[in-house]
Amino acid sequence: MSPASTRLSLGFSCIGHAFMHVLSALYLTVVLGLERDWAIGYDELIRLWTIGSLMIGVGAPLAGWLGDRWSDAKMMVVFFLLTGTGAVLSGLAGGTTGLAVGLAVLGLGASIYHPVGMSWTIKNAVNRGRALGVMGIFGSLGIASAALIAGGLTELVNWRAAFIVPGAVCFGTGLVLLGLIATGVVTDRPRDLRPQVGTNRSDAIRAFVVLSVTMVCAGLIFQATVTAMPKWFGERMTGLVGDGTLGVGGLVTLVYLFASGSQFVGGMLSDRYPLKRVYVFCLLIQIPLLLIASSFSGFPLLVVAALMVFTQSLQIPSENLLLARYTPARHQGLAFGSKFILSFGVAPLGVQLVALAYGWSTDFYWLFLMLGGFAATAFLAALLLPKEEPAAVPATPVMASPMVAPAVGAE
Repeated sequence: MSPASTRLSLGFSCIGHAFMHVLSALYLTVVLGLERDWAIGYDELIRLWTIGSLMIGVGAPLAGWLGDRWSDAKMMVVFFLLTGTGAVLSGLAGGTTGLAVGLAVLGLGASIYHPVGMSWTIKNAVNRGRALGVMGIFGSLGIASAALIAGGLTELVNWRAAFIVPGAVCFGTGLVLLGLIATGVVTDRPRDLRPQVGTNRSDAIRAFVVLSVTMVCAGLIFQATVTAMPKWFGERMTGLVGDGTLGVGGLVTLVYLFASGSQFVGGMLSDRYPLKRVYVFCLLIQIPLLLIASSFSGFPLLVVAALMVFTQSLQIPSENLLLARYTPARHQGLAFGSKFILSFGVAPLGVQLVALAYGWSTDFYWLFLMLGGFAATAFLAALLLPKEEPAAVPATPVMASPMVAPAVGAE
């Protein structure tokens, strides 16, 4: 496998992470414009994303299995093309049914990224924590820019452009990757460059059961937070954002820009310290922030929201590396697919939780109280993970990039 293929694989994995989060979060801001244009209530409109968010989880195991059995690189092409198509279809929708169908296609395409992209990255990286951290930065930037892109295009053009423009760019990126694969510039790496740490079967089963609980809780927290944030900011920060979607989108962008470096920090910690210790700590610090989140408005709310999202993202590299540690390399795609059917499969519950909590009191007090409970549950479960030795400091890669694997002649 050539150095160029390794670098391009990691590059497209990072770009794909950004696109996945941009496109899957567009509707959460666009819905504010649709409230005005279609004269339909927020609670009814946000439910249109239920099937799309469900598809992100349901499609993940099959995508991971196909990545293991067929090709990580080619599955990434399918990701770019299908997700872009879903966004364009959503922008062309003439009513709620058409929009729900477009969002479902978008969600199915987006389901491919995490099981395939994570496995692709791990296979091509030596310093895995750092590589996943860099990839996480792109994902956080995607979430951050989604609100700004959606709000800006909705205000400056219309809500349809907010779907069609980024969807077309995503589709075009898939065509570029397809061309690189067809010409042999990008190829698949058949095995991990860095060998897996051995583990016994009982520890692997125990770890997967515990991680299943923590991943469900983390998925609910993430999905409910990202769903509620535009509406939450729109109601609690009127003095800062006015009445338009652009201002709301801008503040959501600021929050996720602040949090964009958290996965890099989490990745560095995961390379340096025992993974269980890092993971438990990251879950613990989320609890108080979620419990106090609904008490603020204006600028203090912005600060609390930024810290809340930062801590939510901080745990992700250690979680992914724990899953990789207890999974045979040949089944990594399927394992990550199983993870994301848990963490993203609960997305419809997160959406419904937001709608339900808002319907109770027309604010988000009960929502964040419940999310704090989920964080506490995840923390207690993580304490049951198997004990481990401190992670060894990885060898310095041959190449200049700290996260890129050196070429192996036999491949």
